[in-house]
Amino acid sequence: MECPSGDVQHLLSRYQPADGGEAADVARTLAMVESTPDPWSRGVSPHLTASAVVVHPETGRVLLRWHERMESWLQIGGHGDPGEADPLAIALREGREETGLADLRPWPTAALRHVVVVSVPGNAREPAHEHADLRFVLATATPDEARPEKPTAPLRWLSVPDALDLVAEDNLRETLLRTRSLLGV
Repeated sequence: MECPSGDVQHLLSRYQPADGGEAADVARTLAMVESTPDPWSRGVSPHLTASAVVVHPETGRVLLRWHERMESWLQIGGHGDPGEADPLAIALREGREETGLADLRPWPTAALRHVVVVSVPGNAREPAHEHADLRFVLATATPDEARPEKPTAPLRWLSVPDALDLVAEDNLRETLLRTRSLLGV
């Protein structure tokens, strides 16, 4: 399910949700995309974001990043930059920026793996809002080259069971369970 043209509407309409909760998030996200000129705009809530779980397939480990604003360990990812519309390309760019890993690639395919609407707390710059997050899995062959983009965003390579114990968000646990199935661990 590649999205080379950035056609999020097409990507979502072809996506098969795993359960009723995800189906509701997909429907809500698709309705927003169809009714909003720029679904990536931070002025819309929810607005699109793209993220990924980074894996090292040879060891079955996953990479998590400390997210200061959310005060928890999360996957990599975030907002599209102006002019960006392809969620996989955004997840790859964010992954490279946040981890320093230059060899990130979709794994085992470029398929969309999870769609979830998540709440984001407000801060001094913006009010509380929601992200409609489009999640992928990316792989690296060079895990030892991972470097945090800043000191307040450390990275941790973990086994999937350890990652499941560490994360606080149920929606990320679900993404990790789907990733574990792909890894066969």
